[in-house]
Amino acid sequence: MRVVVHDYAGHAFPAQLARSLAGRGHDVLHLQLASFVSGKGRVEREPGDPPSLEFDRVDLGGEFAKYDVRRRIVHERRIGAELTARIAEFRPDVVLSNAPLLVQARVQTAVRGLGAGFVFWQQDVISAAARRVLGHRSGVLGAAAEQAVAPLERRLLRRSDGVVVIAEDFLPLLRRWGVDEARVAVIENWGPLDELPDLPRENAWATEHGLEGKTVFLYSGTLGFKHDPSLLLELARWASRRDALVLVVSEGPGAAWLAEHATPDDALRLLPYQPYERLPEVLASADVLVAVLEPEAGSFSVPSKVLTYLCAGRPLLAALPEDNLAARVIERSGGGIVVPPRDVQTFVTAAEELLADPGRRTELGRSARAYAERAFDLAAITDRFEQVLERATR
Repeated sequence: MRVVVHDYAGHAFPAQLARSLAGRGHDVLHLQLASFVSGKGRVEREPGDPPSLEFDRVDLGGEFAKYDVRRRIVHERRIGAELTARIAEFRPDVVLSNAPLLVQARVQTAVRGLGAGFVFWQQDVISAAARRVLGHRSGVLGAAAEQAVAPLERRLLRRSDGVVVIAEDFLPLLRRWGVDEARVAVIENWGPLDELPDLPRENAWATEHGLEGKTVFLYSGTLGFKHDPSLLLELARWASRRDALVLVVSEGPGAAWLAEHATPDDALRLLPYQPYERLPEVLASADVLVAVLEPEAGSFSVPSKVLTYLCAGRPLLAALPEDNLAARVIERSGGGIVVPPRDVQTFVTAAEELLADPGRRTELGRSARAYAERAFDLAAITDRFEQVLERATR
């Protein structure tokens, strides 16, 4: 098949899927939005890549306006136009796409015009996300945004030749929306295990950043409206009394909020996103890996950082809604402690327990890595995507 894998954020695991599909003889084009600020995966050709694999990107010449509604609409229309031109040039048999809805609509229409199959890779319920984001400003505005966006999302899903959702939690909503269940597959996200070796705590990156001899609680990845940065600040204030350090590797509104509200007495250090090739060292430099998610994110937003963390062989401390798949994965793996979101006291108490017990940290980290080695079987995952893509071409 000629396959386009479009992941606008440029995350690691979709790029890994593109490589795996190309390794099976398919002609694959991976597309991403270079202007989207996030931790990127291996989204450029590298030595040893199959000759049938291409990487390309859309570049706005500036940062994608994720949180400015008017500018975002302008950006999404431009992105959609550039993507469809590149897809038409490639002449695919099938497109697997995860993108904002205006972009997704433009791509779906173009793909249908080419006579190719279109698979909607649903990483989040975007209408619910619109309610969350705009609901921070006004509950009425959030509800209005959801009502405005949901019909488009429902229509795109119903018109898709295939739908991949990342959790079974999505299925009841898709049934209510009348999406053909025969076209829906549940394929959970995964961590790029072969790109994240289990490295020693003392490594070159840790040395460069002066982390030897410190107990490090590390948060790495997106820190947006569905993540509560105040929990990290409270953790840093606790850490300042325990000779520990909270290290946040992120960019965007959450990191900016921390920079504004932290004081010199807080045991907090902020760093921008690091090059992907250094990510194994970054994660290995932690004694505990931290994840947070707002209660409103519920079951429809599964932070992929948790899956990446599991590969690193470090214990997890996560403040997550109990109905979220990531919380269930951590419990399933035995690789960490999950506490309710916004419960600062329980969060800090769990941190205290991990700080005081290095043996338990080691045990949890081993369990996390063992789970990743069992669950993140790229060959089996690629088998499932191949089946979905082949069905969509028919």
